[in-house]
Amino acid sequence: MSATKDFENNLKRLESIVNALEKEEQSLEDTVKLFQEGVNLSKECRKALQEVEKSVKQVMEDEGTGEIITGDLETNE
Repeated sequence: MSATKDFENNLKRLESIVNALEKEEQSLEDTVKLFQEGVNLSKECRKALQEVEKSVKQVMEDEGTGEIITGDLETNE
């Protein structure tokens, strides 16, 4: 399975966990298990995004010279 599919599947599972936790229809033990799974999935998603962020380059063309400039993608954090 590709990294993109893994990320998408992890994100979908994380969304379903959040929905289940919001409904509050499970036992405390099941709630804790879901929360732990959610934390682990969140870490995996964050790690995948950080790896992609490292490899992504922002490409801009300098209007004056036509030279292509690459730089690290800037984040809003």
